[in-house]
Amino acid sequence: MLMDMESRLRVDNPVNPYQWNVQGKANEPITVAGLLDKARHILGREVADVPVTWTLDEIYRRLEENAPRIAILGGSWDHPAHIMDLGTVLRAAVALWQRGAVPFYAATPVLCDGTAQDNMGMSYSLQSRNAISSMVVNHMEAQSYHGAFVIQGCDKQPLGVVCALAHLDVVRRTRGEAPVWATFAPVHVLKGGTIPDKLKMELEEVAKRAESQGFQDIADDLRDAMRYILQCSSNTAFQGVFTRAVVKGVITKEQHKRYEQVLAVNTCDAAGGICAFHGTGNSSRDLVAGLGLVHPAVEILTMPPTRAQVEESVDGLISIINRPEFSVSELVKANIRNAIRIHSAAGGSANLMMHMVAAMIYSGEPYSVYDVERVLKAYPIPDLYDYSLTEGRDVYALALQCGAGLSRGMESLFYELIQNGVPMNVDAPTVTGTTWRARLQDKRGLSADHVKDNPIILSKPRRPFSGVDVLRSNFFESAVVKISGMSTAQLDEFENKVAVVVYYNSEEEANHHLLDVELTEKWKRERIVDMDLLRQIHRLNGGDGEPPQSYDKCFDQLIEARLLKVAVVIGGQGPEAFGMPEMFTPMQHINANKLLQKLTVLMSDGRYSGVTYGAAIGHVTPEAIAGGGILYLQTGDLVHLGFRSKQIDLLDRDALRAGRIVAAADNWMAARRELGLSRKTRMMERRRQIAAGNRLVGHTDAAHGVVPQAVWDEAEWHASAHTAQEVAIDVR
Repeated sequence: MLMDMESRLRVDNPVNPYQWNVQGKANEPITVAGLLDKARHILGREVADVPVTWTLDEIYRRLEENAPRIAILGGSWDHPAHIMDLGTVLRAAVALWQRGAVPFYAATPVLCDGTAQDNMGMSYSLQSRNAISSMVVNHMEAQSYHGAFVIQGCDKQPLGVVCALAHLDVVRRTRGEAPVWATFAPVHVLKGGTIPDKLKMELEEVAKRAESQGFQDIADDLRDAMRYILQCSSNTAFQGVFTRAVVKGVITKEQHKRYEQVLAVNTCDAAGGICAFHGTGNSSRDLVAGLGLVHPAVEILTMPPTRAQVEESVDGLISIINRPEFSVSELVKANIRNAIRIHSAAGGSANLMMHMVAAMIYSGEPYSVYDVERVLKAYPIPDLYDYSLTEGRDVYALALQCGAGLSRGMESLFYELIQNGVPMNVDAPTVTGTTWRARLQDKRGLSADHVKDNPIILSKPRRPFSGVDVLRSNFFESAVVKISGMSTAQLDEFENKVAVVVYYNSEEEANHHLLDVELTEKWKRERIVDMDLLRQIHRLNGGDGEPPQSYDKCFDQLIEARLLKVAVVIGGQGPEAFGMPEMFTPMQHINANKLLQKLTVLMSDGRYSGVTYGAAIGHVTPEAIAGGGILYLQTGDLVHLGFRSKQIDLLDRDALRAGRIVAAADNWMAARRELGLSRKTRMMERRRQIAAGNRLVGHTDAAHGVVPQAVWDEAEWHASAHTAQEVAIDVR
């Protein structure tokens, strides 16, 4: 069968540089032979049945005759997700060769968001998505590859490659060439670490010591951190608690560093993989699967795919060669609503709001978060993903359920969305060479009800809403909040409340203050809001009776009764200003402090990690450096929080003193012009910390995917050309 396929597998393309460019046929055969020789040597008995047919003459013949040239795209081995790539690369190479294709291997650097957190690396993280996209297009064009087998990692790599291949697909179609086809094989899930028993006992002693010294908050927050599976993200929570414990004399600096070391070396499994929390990596897995680009045989595994699983995925790829409706950009466009609904039902990362928009723009469609919002509004998306890092329901557990045949991952979620009345496009094509409808005909392990013990994907929703909401305001055009990252109780905690703004010029400044054990006392001493407004906050936020006449007593009462709400605002973090780093660390410092967690929302023109939970508002547009309203906010301003109404407004202080909630006048920024100019000057100077060639200047804003302006312009051109073509057809 394989030989029959080999004899007829050719790409229908009017252009084949390898027919007339002899240099390619001279250079590339040794790379193909070298790759397949490595597979033979390293895989050994696993591929002993495969005859050695990859002579330089045979490779030349396939190149000459336009056999599919498939790039196996991996990632750099300094990222934990990619340290086991080699076996998958070699299995894919053998499978492709056996089926008549010509396999090549290429890899891109992949920035690890965990390593980049809270340092300059974060200012390069988002930009790395566009850099990966640019490099993949560059390489695919230079080597004239027809398609790709993508080893999908995490952070920005998955959607960077999706964007690249979709963009190249559009470009080649414009030139009248064959489309680009690809299949994605996500890296296996990394098993979460375990805190050693000896350290657990020692940390419990620390908690008891904190209690005995009167620091119940430190004890409670330390025990809370110990409930989580050990991941790089949970280590940040420990850091915040340890720092406070050192300040209060509960532990020494030396103990802090020793605890940190033990936690760090017990965090990651040696086999690597995508971290088990539902962060950007696993949210990308959900989204790319929802786009129809992942073969179910390799979608969610606990170890690298076997030869049989790789072969299933490769067979799917081979089956769609020469079928334009299965090209990358066509799959993205046909499945975008499916992907948005899957992402929402699974409570995925807020980062993906930009990445799914970018994928559509790179596919030649002008798109924005407002388009995503329209999909979400068309039908409410229920919460069907009961994920927990403290109750044994992480993504590794889901992978185990799938491996046992009890769940089918995103196919099961797709099915349960349909069962809950959500209009999914079952006729959209997928990389299997079939539609979702065909894939769902097999009911084995499909229903979420097959999982009896600790189900993660549900058949009955936890609550009727989930996902990421788009917010509006009188001081910004758009922002997003991961509503699935807020419990209903926490949502109620902040809903319809008046909050006092505390403004910080940078993440570093915010982190320094959020770790201050005397932070609320400082807010009180500094009178972040005057007594008249404090009394109105007491009344408007649900206080009973009259508040105390003393400012200090009134402030303390508002904190004790959880009536004081504070909007910590970090400006100058947007794409153009500072590369749009994640505000994971300040949000984690808030979440690791039960007092701040009940008082504080965090708002920024930066973004948030996929593992962020709580009242985190990000992606504010226009960003501060572009003159958005966030530039002009200052400590002592008051905002009205309306998460359910999806509206957050700056308030008129004088009206509030009179007990009325009134939005600030349209011209409120005019009086703060000098403040804005001085802040913008500092942002321009601070931006010089980022290498000039890696700044996100000349890009669209967060609402429009943060893509290069040229990519957006091209998408608009394609849209207008398509419209003109439709008009011409109608006229005829």
